[in-house]
Amino acid sequence: MSKTLEIRWHGRGGQGAKTASLLLADAAFATGNYVQGFPEYGPERMGAPITAYNRISENPIRVHSNIYNPDCVVVVDQTLIEAVDVTAGLGKDGAIIVNTEKSPEEIKKSLEGFEGTVYTVDARAISEDCLGRYFPNTPMLASVVKVTGVMDDEVFIKEMESSFKHKFSNKPEVIAGNMDALKRALEEVRK
Repeated sequence: MSKTLEIRWHGRGGQGAKTASLLLADAAFATGNYVQGFPEYGPERMGAPITAYNRISENPIRVHSNIYNPDCVVVVDQTLIEAVDVTAGLGKDGAIIVNTEKSPEEIKKSLEGFEGTVYTVDARAISEDCLGRYFPNTPMLASVVKVTGVMDDEVFIKEMESSFKHKFSNKPEVIAGNMDALKRALEEVRK
């Protein structure tokens, strides 16, 4: 990675977009990269739109602002496509990943003129199958790694397993489901 990879996340409060951006930063840091992972939100409540960001680079990151021209946008809740300009600043070389059961072609039609690459992953189905509840952030996190190639899939899985063992030390029963959700999303992201 010769330049800084910039990622913008769009989600709703409670869906884990902020957590996913922080987990991505932790995993990338563990592989020797310089990272930033931070949210942008005010006093919003559960369900209100939120934005989170990642910067990942092999070199020190000296910029400390929001991301206005991302390389990749992650849409954790597809209803935000109609509520927020999710493609703002995203160029024709950029990629957008949307949590939906729809195909990339169907989503591209709703993005009105977006020339970049559209990816989709059904994070709802994956999380409900693997975790028994709707937690879209875990599958969306894996889809970002797959689409951006920010790290090798196997390295990512190893780092996330270590992270989950620490994060869920009091609830080890949820680790296997989260790991399954990651692995499945790596396989099921569609272009």
